[in-house]
Amino acid sequence: MHTPINLNQLATDIKVWGRELGFQQVGIADIDLSQAEVRLKEWLAKGYQGSMEWMAAHGNKRSRPNELLPGTVRVISVRMDYLPGDTNQIATLKDPTKAYVSRYTLGRDYHKLIRKRLSILAKQIDDALPEDYEFKGQNRAFVDSAPVMERPLAEKAGLGWQGKHTLIINSSAGSWFFLGEIFTFVPLPIDTPNQPNQCGECSACLKVCPTDAFIEPYKLDARRCISYLTIENKGAIPEEFREPIGNRIFGCDDCQAICPWNKYAQFTGETDFLPRHGLADSDLVTLFNWTEQEYLDNTEGSAIRRIGYEGWLRNIAVGLGNAPHDENIIAALNSKRESCSDLVREHIDWALAQQAKINHRRKRKIQNPARLPST
Repeated sequence: MHTPINLNQLATDIKVWGRELGFQQVGIADIDLSQAEVRLKEWLAKGYQGSMEWMAAHGNKRSRPNELLPGTVRVISVRMDYLPGDTNQIATLKDPTKAYVSRYTLGRDYHKLIRKRLSILAKQIDDALPEDYEFKGQNRAFVDSAPVMERPLAEKAGLGWQGKHTLIINSSAGSWFFLGEIFTFVPLPIDTPNQPNQCGECSACLKVCPTDAFIEPYKLDARRCISYLTIENKGAIPEEFREPIGNRIFGCDDCQAICPWNKYAQFTGETDFLPRHGLADSDLVTLFNWTEQEYLDNTEGSAIRRIGYEGWLRNIAVGLGNAPHDENIIAALNSKRESCSDLVREHIDWALAQQAKINHRRKRKIQNPARLPST
């Protein structure tokens, strides 16, 4: 005979422990993702994943948690706010001489922080289980590090609904939060989703996208998304997207920034998520002039490390090409041109050509000012 478990009390305790660890919400879901699996397969069949081969590399494990971790019967889903306060987000976007870095990566890499907290929570769950419990010690934490459909799971767990921009929205917290999961063998009582889709007729997120990445509501073509183009994409950024990218050098937040529900977003209380090294509003030229060692030093512990120094220079070169004409920009671009890779040089040459066009238009405007209307 096994020692009985009060599963209702354990579920309540898990939510209390989660909040004590800094998670704003904890929910529990079953593992039926059959509807999400159909949508995923349709999305993959269209090739919307671009070069992210890993999206289709694990068969059905992504949509069937018990195939990824055999024995899983529940998923504990958590969310943690990450939006730093006072980052001058809109002002930075509107200043073409500044570098815009997606707000989620201004501080330390969230993977490490959340995984550590989830590991503590998983241990607390294990400690609460009887010594003779069959699956004691087999809970497993995930933070965007395995084939897990975290958004459908978060929706099932009651953390919010999947908005038209495909991100999870919470009616009292917006969408500026990270997600994480614990796969468990414990048959905990599940939470009933209590936040129906409340996007209504709003389409602000779809219209604001600089590269028209949304094929239709709730469906994103990653190949057109600035986050994909500046982070996941390892090759050249297609020319048709370079001007629309503007000064966004790592990711894009436009669809979140315009979402009306984000008026309820809460600023993060996690100091690790606060901006470091002035990345909230640095000048493009300053960042482009970093040596590789400066790049490594200033992005230590940051998700920005994912793109490497080559990707860093590639992205900033595009931003510099979109900036107002400036001899300092031209000098910075030329200073890297001979020593960089062919990939970066291609983007530098494009940026130099753009600077020449901008200067030409500026000169024509000076030489041919608009005539004042006669009175």
